[in-house]
Amino acid sequence: MKGKVFISGPIHGIRCGYEPVDPWQREKIIYKGTTHGWWKEVPAADFIKRDLEDIEKCDILIAYMPRLSAGTCMELFYAKMKGKKTICICKIRNPSPWIITHSDIILKKFKELEPALRTITFVKQPF
Repeated sequence: MKGKVFISGPIHGIRCGYEPVDPWQREKIIYKGTTHGWWKEVPAADFIKRDLEDIEKCDILIAYMPRLSAGTCMELFYAKMKGKKTICICKIRNPSPWIITHSDIILKKFKELEPALRTITFVKQPF
């Protein structure tokens, strides 16, 4: 296993040797997300805190942006500020400079993700 990948946005099925961390799956378990409207019962501050903790534990953040999303943009920014590798699958025409600047790799098509993940290398930090 290469490491952990935080999934920001609706991404399913691609692993490439990474362990995916999907916050939606975590929240469904915590709040028994099988009933209609379960999402409205999740306290926002708690959800955000858990997302940020998960991002800190991951090696890569994959941001899927079929459209502009405040949450995905914030997670992308946070991951970059924490020194994480970031990949953005961005279907937005003329994305914001904020998205461009905080993405190590920008892809237009989902099918480009697996080859992009295979190119990521990490530099060991001397601790």
